[in-house]
Amino acid sequence: MDRISHLPEHLLLKILSFLPSTKDVVATMVLSKRWQFLWTLVPRLVYDDDDWNTREEGSFSRFVNISLLLHEAPVLESLQFNLGENSSDVDIGVWARTVSRRHVRELVIEIDRSSCTERPVLPKSLYLVSGMLVKLKLENVILAADVSSTVSFPSLKELSLVSIKYPGGDESVTKLLSNCPVLEDLFVDRWPDDNVTVFTVRVPSLKILYLCDAPYKDSDNGEGIVIGAPSLETFTILDCTDGFFIIENEMPNIVKARIDVFYGHSGKILGSITPVKHLCLCLSSFEHSYPGGCVFHRLVNFTLCRCDKQWLNLLMCVLRDSPKLQTLKLDQHHSSRANQPKPSPCCSEPSLVPECLISSLETLEWVDYEGTKEEKEVVEFILRNGRCLRKVTISSKPTAPEEKLEMIKELTLSFRRSPICQLVFN
Repeated sequence: MDRISHLPEHLLLKILSFLPSTKDVVATMVLSKRWQFLWTLVPRLVYDDDDWNTREEGSFSRFVNISLLLHEAPVLESLQFNLGENSSDVDIGVWARTVSRRHVRELVIEIDRSSCTERPVLPKSLYLVSGMLVKLKLENVILAADVSSTVSFPSLKELSLVSIKYPGGDESVTKLLSNCPVLEDLFVDRWPDDNVTVFTVRVPSLKILYLCDAPYKDSDNGEGIVIGAPSLETFTILDCTDGFFIIENEMPNIVKARIDVFYGHSGKILGSITPVKHLCLCLSSFEHSYPGGCVFHRLVNFTLCRCDKQWLNLLMCVLRDSPKLQTLKLDQHHSSRANQPKPSPCCSEPSLVPECLISSLETLEWVDYEGTKEEKEVVEFILRNGRCLRKVTISSKPTAPEEKLEMIKELTLSFRRSPICQLVFN
């Protein structure tokens, strides 16, 4: 310990920053005189209600109050609260006022839903720390009513909103995001009772968007999503609802996209992301959902979930429209949908071989291969026409040894008719 104590102060502070909670950081004050006040300069504070085992009422709140008052670092790189039933919105308000002049760069407030019967309402004083924030994460809280009209986040680049309720409804979301002029990364995981009918993301600077819409929303009430983010580079949409979906701009800079929707939104989405390079696609209804006339001219990596009964139609459409495709993965994300009975395939072998099979496709990976008639036909079609294939990996579902052996024989036979270099069967 004496050797560590002789390290420069900035290194000691960095070491203390790696401790899991502020309670652990404060405990180091008893090590020696050198460490007695060192904790007051640590730029990262984590207050975790779960670490506070004492049942004395108010002990956690008192610890947070005192430690924040004694803390002297002019800049707080990270301030995190993991709270439960021992904390209230009044406590959060007091702590916010305490650090309002401390130049907080990252603020995290997470409420443990399992230990907290009522969500706290974030007090308006919390937004006193908004001026220097670069990262903000809120989980399982209620935003203060009408505060978004007066709050500005001029430096905020990353925003995470998980299970949030917005008392001001649609307007609260719109105003909140409009007050983030340089926002680049937005993560939204909606709560069914969030009080929002149309969730609008209209942020010109946004580069990364993850949006998980709340299941069980009532589409009869005009539920929907509006996205206006022309600068997006990474886009993830998980939508279990049957509401409307509007994309206001094309996304010329899009690189990665994951589209996982249960209804007919996908055509509107796919038509806006044709420049995408890496695409993961899962649809529950292919009919009327694939945009006609589009070409994925930069797509090199494509993953398709086979949960939809018409997955073969969708696969052939994407192969046809992706002339530079290099890697194809056929997966099975949703076992609940995969167990539904499937009709015979609706798609016959195309008269023209897709260009990507002739000139670019190098890798095929098939997860949960079952050896059905349509699966065999797809494998044979790709092996027969894939002139640039280098590796094919097939992973079967758990099955009897004799059935697996039969699969291997059939695949090996198809493999011999193909110029590919390597076949791997897991």
